[in-house]
Amino acid sequence: MSGDPDAEAREASPGGAVPGDSATHTDIGLALSLNRMGSFDWDLDTGRMHLDDSGLAVFDLDPADFDGWPIDLKPRVPTEEGIRLDAVVSQALKDGSQDYGVYFRVRRRDGSLQWTHTQGSIRRDETGRARRVIGIVRDATLELDFSRQRLALDAERERQARIVESTTAALAHARTVRDVIGVLGNQNNLKRLGAVNVLLGLVEDHHIQLVAEGTAGSYVHEHQYTDVDEDAFPMGQVVRTMRPLFITSAEEFADGYPHLWPYIEPLGITAAAYLPLVALGRPNGVLGLFYAGRHEFTPEERNLLLALASTIAQSLERARLYDQEHDLAERLQQAMLPPSIPDVPGAEVAVRYRSPRTGLDIGGDWYDVIPLPRGRVAAVIGDVQGHDTQAAAVMGQLRIVLRAYATEGHSPATVMARASSFLYELDTERFATCCYTEIDLATGSLQVVRAGHIDPLVRHPDGITRWLAVPGGLPLGLSADFGRLEYPVTRLTLDPGDALLLCTDGLLEQPGTDLGTGMLELRELVAAGPCDVDEMADRLCDVVEERGVKDDMALVLLRRGGGALRTVGKGESAGRLRQHIPPADPDALSAARHMIRSAVRAWGAGERADEIELVADELVTNALLHTDGPAEATVRMVASAGPDRRLRIEVEDRSSAMPRRREPGESGVSGRGLLLVDRLADVWGVEARGSGKVIWCEFAVAAEPVLPAAA
Repeated sequence: MSGDPDAEAREASPGGAVPGDSATHTDIGLALSLNRMGSFDWDLDTGRMHLDDSGLAVFDLDPADFDGWPIDLKPRVPTEEGIRLDAVVSQALKDGSQDYGVYFRVRRRDGSLQWTHTQGSIRRDETGRARRVIGIVRDATLELDFSRQRLALDAERERQARIVESTTAALAHARTVRDVIGVLGNQNNLKRLGAVNVLLGLVEDHHIQLVAEGTAGSYVHEHQYTDVDEDAFPMGQVVRTMRPLFITSAEEFADGYPHLWPYIEPLGITAAAYLPLVALGRPNGVLGLFYAGRHEFTPEERNLLLALASTIAQSLERARLYDQEHDLAERLQQAMLPPSIPDVPGAEVAVRYRSPRTGLDIGGDWYDVIPLPRGRVAAVIGDVQGHDTQAAAVMGQLRIVLRAYATEGHSPATVMARASSFLYELDTERFATCCYTEIDLATGSLQVVRAGHIDPLVRHPDGITRWLAVPGGLPLGLSADFGRLEYPVTRLTLDPGDALLLCTDGLLEQPGTDLGTGMLELRELVAAGPCDVDEMADRLCDVVEERGVKDDMALVLLRRGGGALRTVGKGESAGRLRQHIPPADPDALSAARHMIRSAVRAWGAGERADEIELVADELVTNALLHTDGPAEATVRMVASAGPDRRLRIEVEDRSSAMPRRREPGESGVSGRGLLLVDRLADVWGVEARGSGKVIWCEFAVAAEPVLPAAA
């Protein structure tokens, strides 16, 4: 205590007034009352509480209803609010706090709830015990209303910022006009804007083309093209003036644009915003947003829509330029590819090319199908390094050179070697991968040369699909640079009904997977796909589009015709079937046995089937055991001078060592093969070839043979 009675009185009195100082006390009470505030003095020792008239007004209490006990406030404080208020005050008294503050609700006499705030100062003695609480209570309705308004305003500004941010982010990934349309028509974006429908018009040659509409329906189909000077449409007015147009009632729409109102009325539209899309100082389009239930646009909303319109205009201009450049590049690419694919007797052919749609200017992928003399055809696939106009130009020259070398009659290996030298001499620092195949459609003989490219894929008529693992050389251009122009030629057989697929890596690549996984998935896709080559090609292109093309893609599908058997009459030329058998490939060996067995029975040699199959199996097995490379088995009918026909088996290998017939010992096994051939075949022999030798044998067949129709 200070010893000053006035000071002690001020301390004891709410607001610090001295009892008896009526002028000061009145002024303070008036100030509190005008600010909807009151004071209280709570003696914790006695439990009595003094609450001034302004404080009683805050609680909507009559002075006669308050006897100075806190319990008298209970009718005005709802139970849940009282529990929360008691908890705050009790905690402050216990933990040594000097003050507290809390918001709670008061139920007024008319039943309404009023937000109230109390703030108390706790007075403690020298031991720290709380003895007294002096404080104020005030009506916080206006304060909280203002806070709610501020929060609502902040929330609205945050919502608008999110709209601008999300729309800008989505448009940043929109490369084409179609992508921009997809962003604007997205249901989530429409909901954020509060719109129920959207229209987008592009300005082209003094006309507006409506290119997009939302989900609620519109008049797009009836008025897809309108003139900019046409006053019956608000879009033309917006484009001419480059100023936005806001329509805030159905009556305004009906009176201002009666020609459109019959289309708008069924949609329940009550307001619309037409926004000019201006880029580089000129309008390139107009955006229409339609609303149901709205009758005004606040200044903030108008500013938001104008900001969005500016962003959309820039994205639309960028997308239109991209589309124009991409279309130009695509036309250049198509001009470099063959204008048409010739009809190939004895085969079905399908070709496809898909350009990239992810920002790459142009690709270097190409294909070609080249008819050759004597019933042969060459199928080519390739990919020039790079994605630009130079890659396309190099691709066009390389395709023409390959076609020229092939039609001149050069072997597949020579064609590739000369093409590599040509590319190296262009001095473009580009290389190219390539796969060149040459097919004899009469016999099915297939020659494959690979220059750093993907292996070919073959699908058999029964659906079995496999990659042809063929050796290859360096890519074109690099092989000439390193002086390694030797390209190995792999000889295989394409049976009737077999389909050959050549493709570039754009058909295999997809995000998150390696090339091996892509090859596995492509093989499964081809195995399960349709047999028709055009349907298969379309299906593969659809899959690439679904994945999102990251690179350009080219493919060639060629299916050898035939497969039906017919009888060969006297004087007709004979045909043949051929099977390539790589070393250590049991599937190919089994396929060769199956081919021979089927041919023997179909060609009328059933009575000698076991002998022929045994001899053919011995010849193939000997070729695989005693040589390092693959073998090739051929079965064909040959004409003879007599009435009979002769079935001929040939097994070719790449070894120049001639077989020797020798007598095996009593326990020996080696040497029995040629003895079987000699005993069972009517005639047999060995012919030297430049790349190896052929062991052959013939069997007389009395019945007229049956041959593949394509032979």
